[in-house]
Amino acid sequence: MRPVTIYTTPFCGYCLAAKRLLGAKDVAFEEVDVSAPERRAEMVQRAMGRRTVPQIFVGDVHLGGFSEIAGLEREGRLGRLLGGE
Repeated sequence: MRPVTIYTTPFCGYCLAAKRLLGAKDVAFEEVDVSAPERRAEMVQRAMGRRTVPQIFVGDVHLGGFSEIAGLEREGRLGRLLGGE
């Protein structure tokens, strides 16, 4: 599996939902708290200007936020993009 990175903030409901979805698929991920300005700037640059959390990456591929990965899961495509199924 390719490395998965999820940019989050504390107490973010969508971040929690995204982490639960990834966990349900047995996906290990690196969580990056963007409370620090330099980490948020890193996320915004990688996510092509998107400032909301979560922002999820598989390797260098930006999947988007929770809504996007939930949609991919409903379509049956998330597992392939994560490198598993």
